[in-house]
Amino acid sequence: MKIGICGCQGRMGQMLCEAVREAGEELAGGTERADHPALNTVLGSGKIVSNSADLFEVVEGVIDFSCPANSVENAKIAAKYGKPLVIGTTGLTDEQKSIVAECAKKTAIVFAPNMSVGVTLLMALAKKTAELLDPSYDIEIVEMHHRNKVDAPSGTALGLGHAVADGRKVALKDVACYDRHGQIGKRPVGEIGFATLRGGDVVGDHTVIFAGTGERIELTHKASSRAVFAKGAVRALQWLSQQKPGLYNMADVLGLN
Repeated sequence: MKIGICGCQGRMGQMLCEAVREAGEELAGGTERADHPALNTVLGSGKIVSNSADLFEVVEGVIDFSCPANSVENAKIAAKYGKPLVIGTTGLTDEQKSIVAECAKKTAIVFAPNMSVGVTLLMALAKKTAELLDPSYDIEIVEMHHRNKVDAPSGTALGLGHAVADGRKVALKDVACYDRHGQIGKRPVGEIGFATLRGGDVVGDHTVIFAGTGERIELTHKASSRAVFAKGAVRALQWLSQQKPGLYNMADVLGLN
């Protein structure tokens, strides 16, 4: 499969390039900003270009871990060319997510806050645990990332929040608490709390806590290398190449839905 990488020279982009090679697929080019020094140089069997449309024309699928605005534009281009697209970018607004979903009516797109196989399993376990435990168990989601991460809570933490909210058959927006400070009063029954930690070079730690009376259940995933995200993204694109147009997630890729 001829695969293109958006943002190919960034830290994550380089790992994606390596993951494509390790998977035995063909690295067929990538994109970078117009003033990048690597522009127009060779990447695999293709070149590094600034125009995403030029990349989509020559590849069979694209992986994008860039930024929200770029990912939305790439979804539009993927829809135009009918090429499968994997988006691992976090921080998209509800409006941007709606645009991606609209584009998925014309091509196959995997959009997931975390491409790790382990995190995908964590989300499934968290949802099932929330289904089995009654609301007397308080749910808290704790995440920690490196000091340079710009969005909070992480996309993965929000994904876990939606998973446990789905398990309880409630809307996350109605029960989420993202900040506590000062005299906040008693914790409301059914609230889903988030705690965000930033520091050092932490790749990504996520824990879902179910705190009951006399016991506490904790489900945790810790990523020690971004390579797990890159490998998961390539696996997602390999699976996506055989699918009809639609919006998919990693649970679909792993057959958990």
